[in-house]
Amino acid sequence: MKSLLKIFVLGILLSAANQTLAQTSKYKCMLQMNGYTGEPAYISVSLINPKGDYEKTLYVMGKDKKWYNSLKEWFKFFNKTKNVNAKTGASVAGGDRAMVNIELNDAILDKGYKIRFETAVEDQKYYATDVEVPATTEALAGKADGSGYIKYIRFSKVQP
Repeated sequence: MKSLLKIFVLGILLSAANQTLAQTSKYKCMLQMNGYTGEPAYISVSLINPKGDYEKTLYVMGKDKKWYNSLKEWFKFFNKTKNVNAKTGASVAGGDRAMVNIELNDAILDKGYKIRFETAVEDQKYYATDVEVPATTEALAGKADGSGYIKYIRFSKVQP
């Protein structure tokens, strides 16, 4: 009887784990930078909750942590944990393109969340919200224009 109960509980746990994995989707995000001069941009890609607060870091472009403080608003969030549990990559120079992959929990879609791209370039202007995209099915299938160093971004869902 005890082993039957253990098998039943294990089955429930495995089912819950599979449902959790099935509830996320991967997206490719292509960034086209404006043709500015100067150092490459540091960029944070963050999930913003419906209250407007940082919820999660999805990606950071710029590997040298000593410059993370140039992303002022994101750095306040980062500073609480001192941990980037997201992917990191190289900073991106003016005129260049970059491709990043992010993963989103499907439960946040169409619920008031946003994806924010924050940019900073050494000795130049800082953009707390260079691009902000609603985390909606429609927005994550299209293009959004930037207001600073990012010319535009384009999302596409990665099919399983």
